[in-house]
Amino acid sequence: MTVPETAAIPKRDRLLRRTLRDPLAVGCLVVLALVILASLAAPLLTDQAPDHSVLADTLAPISGAHPLGGDGVGRDVLSRLLYGGRTSLLGGTLAALVAFLVGGPLGLVSGFYRGWFDAVAGWIINVIMAVPAIIVMLVVMAAVSQDLNVAMIVLGVIMAPMVFRLIRASVVSVREELYVDAARVSGLGDPRIMRRHILPVVIAPSVIQATQLFAVAIGIQAGLSFLGLGKSSQASWGAMLNDGFTNVYTTPTLLVWPGLAMGVTILAASLLGNAVRDALGTTETRVVRRRRPVPRKTAAGVPPLSDRLLTVEGLRISYPKPGGSGGSRGSGGPGGSGGDKIVVDGVSLTVERGEVLGLVGESGSGKSQTAFAVLGLLPDEAEVTADQMAFTGKELLGVSRAALNALRGRGIGYVPQEPMSNLDPCFRIGSQLVEPMRKHLGLSRGEARAKALELLARVGIPDPERVFKSYPHQVSGGMAQRVLIAGAVSCDPQLLIADEPTTALDVTVQAEVLDLMRSLQQEREMGMILVTHDFGVVADICDRVAVMQTGRIVETAPVEKIFAAPEHAYTRMLLNSTLEGGPARAALDAPLKEVTS
Repeated sequence: MTVPETAAIPKRDRLLRRTLRDPLAVGCLVVLALVILASLAAPLLTDQAPDHSVLADTLAPISGAHPLGGDGVGRDVLSRLLYGGRTSLLGGTLAALVAFLVGGPLGLVSGFYRGWFDAVAGWIINVIMAVPAIIVMLVVMAAVSQDLNVAMIVLGVIMAPMVFRLIRASVVSVREELYVDAARVSGLGDPRIMRRHILPVVIAPSVIQATQLFAVAIGIQAGLSFLGLGKSSQASWGAMLNDGFTNVYTTPTLLVWPGLAMGVTILAASLLGNAVRDALGTTETRVVRRRRPVPRKTAAGVPPLSDRLLTVEGLRISYPKPGGSGGSRGSGGPGGSGGDKIVVDGVSLTVERGEVLGLVGESGSGKSQTAFAVLGLLPDEAEVTADQMAFTGKELLGVSRAALNALRGRGIGYVPQEPMSNLDPCFRIGSQLVEPMRKHLGLSRGEARAKALELLARVGIPDPERVFKSYPHQVSGGMAQRVLIAGAVSCDPQLLIADEPTTALDVTVQAEVLDLMRSLQQEREMGMILVTHDFGVVADICDRVAVMQTGRIVETAPVEKIFAAPEHAYTRMLLNSTLEGGPARAALDAPLKEVTS
């Protein structure tokens, strides 16, 4: 169906625009702006110096010379209120900024990489949290400087653990999401993954945390000033409160002005933080990237040295059992150590150029674990060993992260089974197709855009321009899957791994997607691993089939032989349970082997 030209894609609102739609946010911004402007314009609003004392003006009433009266030692209250705003606002900003500069990067790196860095950072954070903040600030002020800003910098370091824990928890909750795996498979480096996919998750809670730290810092600074700490020449709202309490029985209004200024500022900052959080709408940000590889080029008419794309021999994957001692990474042997649960045991398979290998088995048989091992997407606790696991002769195990990113980004593509959770809702579809091509193929923005539109048309999308400009939520699940397929082949991979790519689609769309994948595979001469449990899909698209049962390959044969004369009892059981019109499922001729764990 053709979309009329008048049906333009709505522009995505900017954060400021969405925030300004909230009347409460507008009110808070106005209040904060007035407080900040009044503090900055203090020399223009009063000609009185904040520390200038005239004994004759002690507790002076409100007058033209003193619009808010005089304090207990004859200083102008309005002048101290305006200049005190500078001290309090700067102190709160310093504390919040230092807290995020110290705790933010630590939390981001610790949550993303975990391991020894996480352990060391956690220990340091625990030590900082055990230190009594007020005592440390008092010691620093006594030993270094009476300047309140120095105390606020120290306070920022002491509050850094709160930022660290918040950001680390946010990163840990998202680092294993599908869209982060998608970014890794596309060959994007860790800095770009953190910037594009991890940071958006951190923004929303960080906004709230920043406003809370700002409010806490203003309160603590006022408390220090109230106790008489700080330079006597440094006007602050806390010092004004101290003077007000001293003269509370004679001039109680002296408490009103600093108390009102502090209360309004803290309240406005806190409410603004909530409004910005609501405008972000990212309490559960899902972030995704597509991955695209690039092929080796040979001279025209000259065949490649080898048609073997992927070789896997003796692949073994295990995980520590809860409460078990676990085994050391790289320790092999059937059965593993007593603390390991083996999920893949001794798997061997090959994929030739232009061949489609079906990896078939029940749920939990180890199909996806095998595919993820090839892609390098298994979690850190997985123990992976193999006699050989090579792509075009290059070993995949033991290579550096950068080398693996380059290999995946230029050689191996990946099509996931959940299209909507593998497209980033924060970016238009076009930008998610263009960026990998610019990175891996070195195309200009215009060239990448033209190729992306060509690919969208090739995968059967009727209006490529509209989809290119759309956000993921504006397309259907079938169309999103087509977008992912276009992204997976956009950098011309030699090997495509499709992990149940039609599971989330309805039957009619499944057939279209399978036809599309088969035609793309044939015209580009890609090798393909199709992970599935559906023998109907196998019959439709595969050349060879490897049948997996409880972590092992029990039978490998051409697809015609699998359907005509399956040799293993498990294969016959799968065929009997899935083929239409087949006989009722009978007892197996031979017991099925279980993987020793």
